[in-house]
Amino acid sequence: MPALAENHTVYAVDLPGLGDSTGSPTAYDKATLARYVHTLIADRLGVRDARVVGHDFGAAVAFAYAAQFPADTDRLGYLDLPLPGPAIDAAIYRTLSWHIALHSQRRVPEAVVGDDVREYLALFYPQVSFGGTAFGGTSDRSPFTDAEVDEFARTYRKPEALAGGFELYRALDQDVRDTVATAPTPVPTLLMTAEGQLEAIRATVSPRLSNIVRAVDVPRAGHWLVEENPRFVTEELQRFLA
Repeated sequence: MPALAENHTVYAVDLPGLGDSTGSPTAYDKATLARYVHTLIADRLGVRDARVVGHDFGAAVAFAYAAQFPADTDRLGYLDLPLPGPAIDAAIYRTLSWHIALHSQRRVPEAVVGDDVREYLALFYPQVSFGGTAFGGTSDRSPFTDAEVDEFARTYRKPEALAGGFELYRALDQDVRDTVATAPTPVPTLLMTAEGQLEAIRATVSPRLSNIVRAVDVPRAGHWLVEENPRFVTEELQRFLA
């Protein structure tokens, strides 16, 4: 963000119900969350030419923002998420990883994590990193420093934030319905994925992103693109946003 802020105004948004945001959203489907973000960015801050960049479920929110408000979206950065929708339904989506299936359950993940939020995060983050078990490897190296994990744990220790994080997964069925009902968006898009995952993820997003101007996988990066190869991601974003 400091590098991007040299030439852009950068807003880092805690999604409703997560981080240090207050209150609770009416729902956790990504179309609803995108409307909250649009109210902040377009209505409150008056930014009607936003360049919206999101990672993981944040990418789904960014897509929903561009799809619902294309006139207010100048460009879209979509980072490493199979898009729930016409190419992959919710039932199949939940089979992609054990954590998607677990996090989608009612009350179960809260009971499993309990008071061990930091330990859970510290064990989970390496699994979807480059060379981690989610990609068929054996690495247990985390892309996050201890201080960063401490910060994530600080917010997720709030029961409402922990539940909100799981609600993002529980909304998959609605996310699929919303995306299926959405027309393809012509907003110019940069697609970035984990190394080796480009074609698989492109297949899920291309039915709804009709103007992908650049698509790359990030060398030596698993799911945590920004943390695992920050220079590459930053350079791609700088070129695209310019």
